[in-house]
Amino acid sequence: MPPTEARPGTANPPGAAPPPVTGPSPDDTLDLHLPEDFLALLAAGERFPAAPGDDDLLDHVADWRPADTPAGRFALVPVRLDHDLPLVAGWMNDPAVAAFWELQGPESTTADHIRAQLDGDGRSVPCLGVLDGTPMSYFEIYRADLDPLARHYPARPHDTGVHLLIGGARDRGRGIGTTLLRAVADLVLDHRPRCTRVLAEPDLRNTPSVAAFLGAGFRLSAEVDLPDKRAALMVRDRDLRHAL
Repeated sequence: MPPTEARPGTANPPGAAPPPVTGPSPDDTLDLHLPEDFLALLAAGERFPAAPGDDDLLDHVADWRPADTPAGRFALVPVRLDHDLPLVAGWMNDPAVAAFWELQGPESTTADHIRAQLDGDGRSVPCLGVLDGTPMSYFEIYRADLDPLARHYPARPHDTGVHLLIGGARDRGRGIGTTLLRAVADLVLDHRPRCTRVLAEPDLRNTPSVAAFLGAGFRLSAEVDLPDKRAALMVRDRDLRHAL
C-alpha cells in the first residue's frame, strides 16, 4: 500500500475515494480583488509575495507545543539538514514513497529539496514528525495562499497546507497517518489564529491517502488539475474542527 505522497500524502487503512467533485464548493468562493502585480505573478506561475509585516509566515513552527494523540505524544520538529538528511533521504528512496515524492536518488536530491525551503522566506517549513521521541514521518507545513497552489482554488489569507509521508513501513496501514493528520491540523489551527482552514492536495489516484484525510476531519472540496497530477483538494475548516 502506498505510504503518503509528495504533495501531500499519507498511508492509512484502505478506503474508497468519494465521488468526484468537479469544482470548488460554494463555501470556498471568495470575491477576491487582486492588484495587477499579483495577477502578473500568477500568470507567470510565480508564488504570491509575502505581505509586509509578516515577520514569521507560519507563526514559529519550532515553538509549537507537542500534541497527545491516541498513537502517542507527537511533535513537529523542524529539520536540521546536517543531522536529519540521511534519515529523510532514506525514506525518499523507499519505492512506495518515491512513487509520489519523486525524490529518490542520492542524498543531494533530498538535500536540494529541503534546502530550498530552509533558505527561503519561511513560507514552507520542513519538519520531522516525532512520535514518543522517535522520528517516524516527514511533514511540510506551508502557506498555501503564497504557493502556486493558490492559482488553482479561491485562496484565503493564511490558508495553510500540509504535505506528509510516513517513513517506516511498520507505521503504514494502521491508521497512524489519519491520527497524525488530525493532530497536525489541530496544531496549525491552535497556533495560527489567523488561519481559517488547513488544506492538502493528494493525488486522486491515491485513494488510501484521500480516505485518511477524510478520516482526519478534512472534506473533499474540489478536484484540481495541478502541473504534476489531478489532485483532491482536501480542506479542514476551523469552524468544523470539533464536528468532524
